[in-house]
Amino acid sequence: MDTYNTINDVLVHLFNEIWELEGKAIITEEYKDITNNDMHIIEAIGLGEGKPMSAIAKKMSVTAGTLTTAMNSLVNKKYVVRKRSEKDRRVVNIQLTEKGERAYHHHAEFHHDMVEAVIKNLENDELSVLLKTLSSLSEFFRNYK
Repeated sequence: MDTYNTINDVLVHLFNEIWELEGKAIITEEYKDITNNDMHIIEAIGLGEGKPMSAIAKKMSVTAGTLTTAMNSLVNKKYVVRKRSEKDRRVVNIQLTEKGERAYHHHAEFHHDMVEAVIKNLENDELSVLLKTLSSLSEFFRNYK
Protein backbone atom coordinates (compact mmCIF):
# COMPACT_ATOMS: atom_id res chain seq x y z
CA MET A 1 0.00 0.00 0.00
CA ASP A 2 1.41 3.41 -0.91
CA THR A 3 1.79 6.32 1.51
CA TYR A 4 -1.36 8.15 0.36
CA ASN A 5 -3.59 5.10 0.74
CA THR A 6 -2.03 4.17 4.07
CA ILE A 7 -2.62 7.65 5.51
CA ASN A 8 -6.17 7.72 4.12
CA ASP A 9 -6.92 4.30 5.60
CA VAL A 10 -5.48 5.25 9.01
CA LEU A 11 -7.39 8.55 9.16
CA VAL A 12 -10.72 7.07 8.14
CA HIS A 13 -10.45 4.19 10.58
CA LEU A 14 -9.05 6.38 13.34
CA PHE A 15 -11.98 8.82 13.23
CA ASN A 16 -14.51 6.00 13.24
CA GLU A 17 -12.71 4.13 16.01
CA ILE A 18 -12.39 7.21 18.22
CA TRP A 19 -16.10 8.02 17.84
CA GLU A 20 -17.13 4.43 18.59
CA LEU A 21 -14.71 3.91 21.47
CA GLU A 22 -15.53 7.28 22.98
CA GLY A 23 -19.21 6.41 22.94
CA LYS A 24 -18.54 3.13 24.72
CA ALA A 25 -16.17 4.73 27.22
CA ILE A 26 -18.23 7.75 28.22
CA ILE A 27 -21.79 6.45 28.01
CA THR A 28 -21.63 4.45 31.22
CA GLU A 29 -24.44 3.29 33.49
CA GLU A 30 -24.54 6.76 35.05
CA TYR A 31 -24.83 8.49 31.66
CA LYS A 32 -26.93 5.97 29.76
CA ASP A 33 -29.69 8.56 29.29
CA ILE A 34 -27.61 10.72 26.92
CA THR A 35 -25.72 10.23 23.68
CA ASN A 36 -22.13 10.80 22.63
CA ASN A 37 -23.37 13.90 20.79
CA ASP A 38 -24.98 15.13 24.03
CA MET A 39 -21.60 14.78 25.73
CA HIS A 40 -20.08 17.00 23.07
CA ILE A 41 -22.79 19.59 23.65
CA ILE A 42 -21.97 19.47 27.36
CA GLU A 43 -18.30 19.94 26.46
CA ALA A 44 -19.17 22.93 24.24
CA ILE A 45 -21.14 24.55 27.08
CA GLY A 46 -18.19 24.16 29.40
CA LEU A 47 -17.88 25.03 33.06
CA GLY A 48 -18.73 28.39 34.55
CA GLU A 49 -21.47 30.92 33.85
CA GLY A 50 -22.64 29.17 30.72
CA LYS A 51 -23.03 30.39 27.16
CA PRO A 52 -25.80 31.58 24.87
CA MET A 53 -27.18 29.03 22.39
CA SER A 54 -25.59 30.90 19.49
CA ALA A 55 -22.08 30.50 20.97
CA ILE A 56 -22.62 26.81 21.65
CA ALA A 57 -24.02 26.27 18.14
CA LYS A 58 -21.07 28.10 16.60
CA LYS A 59 -18.59 25.99 18.56
CA MET A 60 -20.35 22.84 17.34
CA SER A 61 -20.77 24.17 13.77
CA VAL A 62 -24.56 23.79 13.80
CA THR A 63 -27.45 26.23 13.85
CA ALA A 64 -29.12 27.25 17.10
CA GLY A 65 -32.31 25.69 15.73
CA THR A 66 -30.57 22.37 15.19
CA LEU A 67 -29.25 22.50 18.75
CA THR A 68 -32.63 23.30 20.32
CA THR A 69 -34.04 19.76 20.37
CA ALA A 70 -30.92 18.30 21.96
CA MET A 71 -30.78 21.18 24.44
CA ASN A 72 -34.43 20.66 25.45
CA SER A 73 -33.62 17.02 26.13
CA LEU A 74 -30.59 17.94 28.25
CA VAL A 75 -32.73 20.41 30.24
CA ASN A 76 -35.38 17.74 30.81
CA LYS A 77 -32.73 15.27 31.96
CA LYS A 78 -31.29 17.88 34.36
CA TYR A 79 -27.85 18.19 32.75
CA VAL A 80 -28.30 21.87 31.89
CA VAL A 81 -30.42 24.84 32.88
CA ARG A 82 -31.40 28.00 31.06
CA LYS A 83 -30.52 31.16 33.00
CA ARG A 84 -31.17 34.79 32.15
CA SER A 85 -28.08 36.94 32.10
CA GLU A 86 -27.83 39.38 35.00
CA LYS A 87 -26.19 41.93 32.68
CA ASP A 88 -28.77 41.72 29.91
CA ARG A 89 -32.09 40.09 30.78
CA ARG A 90 -32.78 39.43 27.07
CA VAL A 91 -29.89 36.96 26.94
CA VAL A 92 -30.48 33.38 28.04
CA ASN A 93 -27.38 31.37 28.87
CA ILE A 94 -27.17 27.61 28.98
CA GLN A 95 -25.33 26.43 32.07
CA LEU A 96 -24.35 22.98 33.32
CA THR A 97 -26.00 21.66 36.45
CA GLU A 98 -24.02 19.67 38.99
CA LYS A 99 -25.01 16.53 37.07
CA GLY A 100 -23.85 18.18 33.83
CA GLU A 101 -20.53 19.16 35.41
CA ARG A 102 -19.97 15.53 36.47
CA ALA A 103 -20.64 14.44 32.88
CA TYR A 104 -18.27 17.16 31.63
CA HIS A 105 -15.45 15.91 33.87
CA HIS A 106 -16.17 12.29 32.94
CA HIS A 107 -15.84 13.17 29.24
CA ALA A 108 -12.71 15.26 29.86
CA GLU A 109 -11.11 12.31 31.64
CA PHE A 110 -11.57 10.14 28.53
CA HIS A 111 -9.88 12.83 26.40
CA HIS A 112 -7.04 13.15 28.91
CA ASP A 113 -6.44 9.40 28.88
CA MET A 114 -6.54 9.34 25.06
CA VAL A 115 -3.95 12.13 24.75
CA GLU A 116 -1.73 10.58 27.40
CA ALA A 117 -1.80 7.25 25.54
CA VAL A 118 -0.60 9.02 22.38
CA ILE A 119 2.20 11.10 23.88
CA LYS A 120 3.53 8.94 26.70
CA ASN A 121 6.21 7.20 24.62
CA LEU A 122 7.15 10.05 22.28
CA GLU A 123 10.45 11.91 22.32
CA ASN A 124 10.37 15.72 22.00
CA ASP A 125 11.25 15.65 18.28
CA GLU A 126 8.50 13.09 17.63
CA LEU A 127 6.03 15.17 19.61
CA SER A 128 6.94 18.20 17.52
CA VAL A 129 6.23 16.31 14.28
CA LEU A 130 2.94 15.00 15.66
CA LEU A 131 1.86 18.51 16.67
CA LYS A 132 2.73 19.88 13.23
CA THR A 133 0.84 17.04 11.53
CA LEU A 134 -2.26 17.34 13.68
CA SER A 135 -2.25 21.14 13.31
CA SER A 136 -2.24 20.77 9.53
CA LEU A 137 -5.10 18.30 9.70
CA SER A 138 -7.06 20.57 12.03
CA GLU A 139 -6.52 23.53 9.71
CA PHE A 140 -7.82 21.48 6.78
CA PHE A 141 -11.04 20.65 8.66
CA ARG A 142 -11.57 24.21 9.87
CA ASN A 143 -11.16 25.65 6.39
CA TYR A 144 -12.91 22.92 4.39
CA LYS A 145 -15.99 24.15 2.57
